[in-house]
Amino acid sequence: MHHKHLTTFCDFGVVVGPSQHTMRRMAEEIQPFKEQGSWMLSWLPSWCPTSPSQLKNAEEKMLKNVKQPFSRQHVRISNNNYMWTLAFSTPLQPHFPPHLSSPTRPPLVLLHGFGGGVALWAQNLDSLSSSGPVYALDLFGFGRSSHPQFSTDAERAEEQFLTALEEWRERVGLEEMVLLGHNLGGYLSAAYTLKHPHRVKHLLLVEPWGFPARPENPNDISIPVWIRAMGAVMSPFNPLAALRLAGPLGPMLVQTIRSDFKQKYSSVFDDNTVSDYIYHLNAQTPSGETAFRNMTIPYGWAKRPMLRRIGQIQAGIPISFIYGSRSSIDSDSGYAFKKTRPDVEIIVIRGAGHYVFADQPDDFNQTVLRILSGAEKKENGETIPQQLPNTATAD
Repeated sequence: MHHKHLTTFCDFGVVVGPSQHTMRRMAEEIQPFKEQGSWMLSWLPSWCPTSPSQLKNAEEKMLKNVKQPFSRQHVRISNNNYMWTLAFSTPLQPHFPPHLSSPTRPPLVLLHGFGGGVALWAQNLDSLSSSGPVYALDLFGFGRSSHPQFSTDAERAEEQFLTALEEWRERVGLEEMVLLGHNLGGYLSAAYTLKHPHRVKHLLLVEPWGFPARPENPNDISIPVWIRAMGAVMSPFNPLAALRLAGPLGPMLVQTIRSDFKQKYSSVFDDNTVSDYIYHLNAQTPSGETAFRNMTIPYGWAKRPMLRRIGQIQAGIPISFIYGSRSSIDSDSGYAFKKTRPDVEIIVIRGAGHYVFADQPDDFNQTVLRILSGAEKKENGETIPQQLPNTATAD
């Protein structure tokens, strides 16, 4: 069954970096956190128990167990907008003098999915940043990044996302990066790679949204009646409008509908920390959410399917797909692309659902580190490590 479209209703040069110069440059881009403009606050229903400061507090609680040192900043881009960013610098190697930068891989940039934010990577940041620099950012229009008005045109809305990401890259000073995107972040990562191929060293697509085209007869697809009903009722609104319309019941609604998140992060939190964070992420002004709605057709299919375009990505850029074996999303798009480009790698992590990085964080982290290490060793003519025991790679 092709259930990729259903997930959206549930998802809420080789550079050595970052050097001291880069970190100072980033520090110059810090925009002190302040309440969003009055237009945002006036939009929120008075009974919504949220605010930008509550989102800030919820995020800090999510990140309190991250052990690696990191900086947080609003990186300014054009039109007084900014991208909320977590930056993990390169760990110093014992055999390198402190005044010298240690050789390392290109920075890994993490892009979350629809309805997500930087803190959902809480179980991954320490491990992934252990071998090199990592940046996690809230997508334009989501989380603690700016919430601008997006175009109602799907192509122009996509372009706004990509322009913001490119301006962010320029401001941070990255020449090349390994781009990893989940869900909507995967779609945007692929679109960015198409537009700026010389900036992407490796593309990692984790359960990406928006790849297959809508079937000619979608009625043949088994879509639960309640989702069809929701689609009919919610079509004039944004996908997560119910959270805002629920007012004070919004946090409880998240706890009930997405009770699985408590289990995903149970090794870190034993309370409602994660559901509170998800609520505050999605109870803000629906900017990126509106853009997403404008990029879709009923039941979450992409208006501009990525599978029709991804073949145009330069052949020299490695591409890896990561799926969860228990996900409601099938991996057909990855395998369909592999037929035309055999070097594409497809990894399925056993026991993981759509949120692979949260369901099986250790296996996910080691898979990503193996991909990064394997790419470097392949360039140097060394033997690439074997796959992890809990993952399966396509032949």
